[in-house]
Amino acid sequence: MGETFLVSQIRLLRYLDLSFVNLSKAVDWQQAINKLPLLTELQLVSCQLPQTTIPPSFDLLPTNSSSSMSLSVGGLSRNNLISGIVPDLSSRLVDTPEIDLSSNCFNNPIPSLPPNVTLVNLSKNMFSGSISSLCDYPIGLFGYLDLSNNSLSGELPDCWMNNELLSILNLANNYFSGKLPSSIGGLRNLQTLHLANNKFVGELPLSLQECTQMIVLDLGENKFAGEIPAWIGTHLTNLIVLSLRLNEFYRSIPPNICHLEHIQILDFSQNNISGTIPRCFNNFTLLQRNTSSGTIEFVGLLDYALSGSFRVGGNYTDYALVQWKGQEWEYKKNLGQLKNIDLSSNKLVWRIPKNIVSFKGLLYLNLSRNHLTGTIIQRIGEMEMLECLDLSKNQLSGEIPTDFARLHFLSVLDLSDNNLSGKIPSSTQLQSFNASSCAGNPDLCGLPLPKCQGDETAARVPAVTDHGIDNNFEENQDKLVTFGFYVSMVLGFILSFWAVLGTLLLKRSWQHAYFQFLNAIKDWIYVTTAVYAARLQRKLTSYM
Repeated sequence: MGETFLVSQIRLLRYLDLSFVNLSKAVDWQQAINKLPLLTELQLVSCQLPQTTIPPSFDLLPTNSSSSMSLSVGGLSRNNLISGIVPDLSSRLVDTPEIDLSSNCFNNPIPSLPPNVTLVNLSKNMFSGSISSLCDYPIGLFGYLDLSNNSLSGELPDCWMNNELLSILNLANNYFSGKLPSSIGGLRNLQTLHLANNKFVGELPLSLQECTQMIVLDLGENKFAGEIPAWIGTHLTNLIVLSLRLNEFYRSIPPNICHLEHIQILDFSQNNISGTIPRCFNNFTLLQRNTSSGTIEFVGLLDYALSGSFRVGGNYTDYALVQWKGQEWEYKKNLGQLKNIDLSSNKLVWRIPKNIVSFKGLLYLNLSRNHLTGTIIQRIGEMEMLECLDLSKNQLSGEIPTDFARLHFLSVLDLSDNNLSGKIPSSTQLQSFNASSCAGNPDLCGLPLPKCQGDETAARVPAVTDHGIDNNFEENQDKLVTFGFYVSMVLGFILSFWAVLGTLLLKRSWQHAYFQFLNAIKDWIYVTTAVYAARLQRKLTSYM
């Protein structure tokens, strides 16, 4: 009776999670799952399925199944290592809202997807070919599409118009090429767009300005060209992350960029940008705060947490890539705490704006490899949260400000290859950096560089004669000091002697008192000597 009841209860299972379970040696587990008619969600994340086989779960559901099965195989890691060709899913997983086959070794083209799917994550596989098949069925129900880290190629299809739900589109780290289609501006609710590390070319389509809900825009490592569009600052005002690095943008930074009050990561590095750094950068409100909750929400948008995730039919944790010292760092869970400006490797000129010190919350500032002139900002210590500062390979001059002593969190510093001069301020953490951090400044001295002249001995001013500088100045100076010293001693002795003796000769009362003092001293010496002599004699007599 009890066993029958238990079996009946198991048949009512709607959710089954076998993640992190070793199924490679399990017997008949597929048939057991197939006997669960009400199963609506199956999780097979990192369950060590046999390698080089198609996931058996694809065959668990009957064709044209009416159940809303959510299939997740792989998901969080590569531990499954499932390879092969994914079959047509459109006829096997009808009404399936979520499909996650990420972090495996699937290859061949993208499979046909169910018509009502809202979440598709095929990232970190070996899928190849184009994605033109996405136009073969309605994609208006997509809320989340992640095809990143594959071998996909070709141009993007021009069928993105009138998509009302797509919030996340990640096509990064593939081989896509050509220009962005104008229909991409139809993604009116798009919040995250990752196209980094592809081969896209041309100017950004004007229609992209219609994506006013955008929060993260990463177009780095492509061949986009032209001027940085001014409409980014006037239309995409919710941006928190904007990365255009490693492209071919040129001319100056448009002042309209300063309207991005919520920006936390601004990366225009490795382009051909010229002109000056806009003084209006101090409009970046969030960079002026030295605290961060790690969570940022916007009224009217989905609850978007840069340090966590938000729900679009599933969980998605966004990320940003930051270049530093030739290495690429990925920030994900702590993305909301990162505040970074990188304008390095461009053709920027003139001075560093003084009002940049208002960025009290900025952690990373990289202005290296430009043509900046003038001095380092004197009040740089007001950027109290600064951890990494790179001003190398510019034409900066003058002394290093003593205000560096206030940068208590500074752990990475590079001021090399400039025209800095003078002594490096002491009693700061500047002495803890390697000499390479200040190398390439010929007129700069002091730790961690070699000591400045005059640090060990006081500076001397040479005598100037009609014939120029007196080379015997030091020797003559020693002679003058010695002669004056002896003259002073002699004069002092003579004056003191005659001052006492003259007084005794002129005043009889002083003479009488002086001689009485001498007699008293004589009597005291006589009596004391007699007493000690008598005591000594008695001791000697007692020993004998």
